[in-house]
Amino acid sequence: MTRLHALDLPATDAADWVRDRAAEGLSAARAGADALVRRGVTSTREALVAWDEVGHRIGGVAAIAELYANVHPDETVRELADRVAQDAEKLSTALDLDRDLYEVLSGLDAAEVADDPEATRVLERTLRDFRRAGVDRDDDTRARIARLREELTVLDQDFSKAIRDDVRSIRVEPARLDGLPQDWLDQHPVEDGLVTVTTEYPDFVPVRTFAHDADLRRELTLVYQNRGYPENDERLRELFAKRHELATLLGYADWPSYDAEVKMIGSGPAIPEFIEKITAAAEEPMRRDLVELLARYREDHPDATEVQSPDSTYYEEILRKEKYDVDAQVVRTYFAFARVHDGLLSVTGRLFGLTYTPVEEVGTWHEDVTSYDVHRTDDGALLGRIHLDLHPRAGKYNHAAQFTLAQGVAGRQLPEGVLVCNFPRGLMEHSDVVTLFHEFGHLLHHVLGGQGHWSRFSGVATEWDFVEAPSQMLEQWAWDAAVLAEFAVDEAGTPIPADLVARMVAAHDYGKGIAARTQMYYAAISYYFHAERPGDLAARAQELQARYSAYPVLEGTHFYASFGHLGGYSSAYYTYMWSLVIAKDLFSAFDPDDLLDTEVAGRYRDRVLARGGADDAAQLVADFLGRPYTFDAYAAWLAR
Repeated sequence: MTRLHALDLPATDAADWVRDRAAEGLSAARAGADALVRRGVTSTREALVAWDEVGHRIGGVAAIAELYANVHPDETVRELADRVAQDAEKLSTALDLDRDLYEVLSGLDAAEVADDPEATRVLERTLRDFRRAGVDRDDDTRARIARLREELTVLDQDFSKAIRDDVRSIRVEPARLDGLPQDWLDQHPVEDGLVTVTTEYPDFVPVRTFAHDADLRRELTLVYQNRGYPENDERLRELFAKRHELATLLGYADWPSYDAEVKMIGSGPAIPEFIEKITAAAEEPMRRDLVELLARYREDHPDATEVQSPDSTYYEEILRKEKYDVDAQVVRTYFAFARVHDGLLSVTGRLFGLTYTPVEEVGTWHEDVTSYDVHRTDDGALLGRIHLDLHPRAGKYNHAAQFTLAQGVAGRQLPEGVLVCNFPRGLMEHSDVVTLFHEFGHLLHHVLGGQGHWSRFSGVATEWDFVEAPSQMLEQWAWDAAVLAEFAVDEAGTPIPADLVARMVAAHDYGKGIAARTQMYYAAISYYFHAERPGDLAARAQELQARYSAYPVLEGTHFYASFGHLGGYSSAYYTYMWSLVIAKDLFSAFDPDDLLDTEVAGRYRDRVLARGGADDAAQLVADFLGRPYTFDAYAAWLAR
């Protein structure tokens, strides 16, 4: 068997490498599509393999472009990558609307692959994709569709770039930083009598959590929630309008209806129904949370009738400390970044039968990046390569996400994925640890699901509203005392006490009603901004916050302008809660007293993760659970 190799990434001359990879990949894709039309096909399977290769080539170029646009330190490389992504989308659109190509593929004999469920699924999905692209529309409509898709690509890129590049800061007197951890203070020197505090996560989260100065918390929240504003306001309205036009040209009522058709939820109107279902389920837990929080808030603000949003995280932390004896400043002493990093690899390696081998001689886009080959432990088989880019820097994507570098296909391409996060280099908040486990869940899904024969179903290729379930489930391991004891130790080497972890879990349960309603606020913005396309986004956002969120509007803020999920997730932010419902049910199959049980983990790996998108997500879950998933586990957890 031919050994597959990872991509030969450039240590220097990244622009030339990206340009050359794009030219090669897009040229090969064009040639492959032309050959299908020009020479015809001798068999259904041969045609499907050839078409899958075309998609694989375009997807490979798009993946490299998206990654480098978000991580490369050189702005010229990032701008080049954006242009390459536009070229890839332009070719993809042209092929999707190519009637000659469609005639070839729609004329394939499905009976020839009737004995192969995955090939049959490829054919069905291919014809569905052509229909949804608008290949059956008239010439003028198809031309307009092509222009809209090109314009939407640029709008989405510009929206994301405005968020990525808009790192704001405030300058404050050192005395106003009372309450912040000493290691944080040590990393923020006084210059000209003032300290610079930015809107990057390693600054924003500690200030919101620990700073005693309420005005400081408010000032930083104001600048944080105005990132991307005002430029993204008009850009978003244009984005929503063009998405709506595209959807209606394709015969749908609106963008959510078009987008939801191929997701588990099935239809646009089902989205607000789901939002209302979660909103109702979270009402009592949220009220219960707020009663406690407001009581504590009034000890310092006797006349308050509600907790102000800039104060929410700070007082939630106080409440957890006083009620559950959980001090986040003590907790963080057990989570030095290097130990958490190594512990994550150790735990997931043992759980899923994997070995991570450091790769030293590999070109990367920045010195912070570490790379590992992923092997199956029992036979040493090479499964993929992962790259971890985990600290903030200028020009870098400033949230947390898994990016594809290469889509895995058996015998053709080794899967490669990248974690792009923004964690501090020293001590981490426990919430950062949870985020790291979450994102690593995506990375495992990408690699383990990249062993099949079809690029179309490789990796995280399920319905989009399922993709968060595996990552959300892996978060549970960051809350387990036995798991944490393996790597969470303080400076003296003492493991985190089990009773402290138990109190952390109890404290974490506080606030889940508030958190669920916050998620529904985000989901409502995602849906209603697309369904209604309001002329005044700020006013509609305030209405939705009043309806769904636990906290009042902070006047003068424009959160939606930096709500990056309005790009990639569009109207489907409900995905996070939809996936969480499934994740809670998936987790019910594990023994909570032995989360390192490799038998259950192996079954989950093989029946869910390794299958990629080769079957419907609901079927993958049923194969693992032995039954269809239900709402019960989530409802019980929320009410607890």
